[in-house]
Amino acid sequence: MVTINDVANAAGVAPSTVSYVISGKRSISPKTRRLVEDSIRKLGYHPHAGARALASSKTNVLALVVPLRTDLNVAVVMEFVASAVTAARAHDHDLLLLTKDEGPAALQRVASSAIADALMVMDVETADPRVPMLLALDLPVVLIGVPDHPAGLSCVDLDFTAAASACVAHLAELGHRSIALIGPSPAVYRRGTSYATRFLRGFDEATKSRDVRAASHACAHSYEAVSACLDELLAADPGLTGLVVHNEAVLPGLLSDLRHRGLRVPEDISVIAVCPDSMAEQHVVSLTNVAIPAEEVGTQAVEMTMRRLAGHTTPEVRLLGPRLTRRDSTAAPRA
Repeated sequence: MVTINDVANAAGVAPSTVSYVISGKRSISPKTRRLVEDSIRKLGYHPHAGARALASSKTNVLALVVPLRTDLNVAVVMEFVASAVTAARAHDHDLLLLTKDEGPAALQRVASSAIADALMVMDVETADPRVPMLLALDLPVVLIGVPDHPAGLSCVDLDFTAAASACVAHLAELGHRSIALIGPSPAVYRRGTSYATRFLRGFDEATKSRDVRAASHACAHSYEAVSACLDELLAADPGLTGLVVHNEAVLPGLLSDLRHRGLRVPEDISVIAVCPDSMAEQHVVSLTNVAIPAEEVGTQAVEMTMRRLAGHTTPEVRLLGPRLTRRDSTAAPRA
């Protein structure tokens, strides 16, 4: 393993000079800097992250806090992670992923250990207990999600209230007068997860304003739960003609169960989903959807974080407008 002493010997300088070239903490002559940089390239030397942090008081690491609970769709979460990794690398930063559900304690540990320059936090709740801790930390913080009271924190997310309204508007304009929402698992609602409560609020407001019969049902991630959900919805309203699915994990089971019941999509029942475009297009019937803009949200979260690191302290709240794409799963209801 190449060390800083190896680089110093190759360049004919002291190890402290190599350290100053790397950290930029002292002025080094152009000739000496070139010698050191040439030696670094030839030897393939990579400064240790801890040494860089000590030298510059910066780690060039952004921490992303996303508890991987059983009721989360990991495939969709990883789309956010991948976009954040790409955006961070464009700024010469690495991403540290913190997935354990530890609440405020994890945030305090990251801040006190100086392992990251800033925090990005996902899976935000409407009354998130981490907000007081986040406000007290001496680190830039950006939320991917929006609590009811951001309290001066920067946030970015899809406008889920507007997304629900767009789904209802699409079905209502096709002529559907009875629709139902199949939402995330009950645990997501019990936690008061922000995206779920905002979508439900938008759904309720939109169906009332359009005088559409509506029902909503939380649904766990299993075929049995999907089947039970449809049993309840269809028993309560046999005239149901439209489904809004805000739970991308249940889509395969939902479409399969509808086929088993002899309900054709969209001839007998229309389905509109909130999911990534790639997921909407992979089913036997391509799904009309409101896209989850994981790439855009992850990128904007990193850009907002970098602005905070650069000293821009004014908090920002960005809600991305919904983009609805009509495909084969929605149509006017039969007479």
